[in-house]
Amino acid sequence: MLIIPIKEGENIDRALKRFKRKFDRTGTKRQLQTRKQFTKPSVERRAQIQKAQYVQTLRDAEDI
Repeated sequence: MLIIPIKEGENIDRALKRFKRKFDRTGTKRQLQTRKQFTKPSVERRAQIQKAQYVQTLRDAEDI
């Protein structure tokens, strides 16, 4: 559970912004999205390989 202490005289929008930032950094939302739908290990592996190939092409383009 996230606890955001509100300082004396602090704007509620500012505190909400701190809460959202802290929530994003915990990775809770990303974890919920991955649990929502099951992906087969072979599909995950294929996606990782495709991402690695894409990054490699970008790095090769920088070297040229």
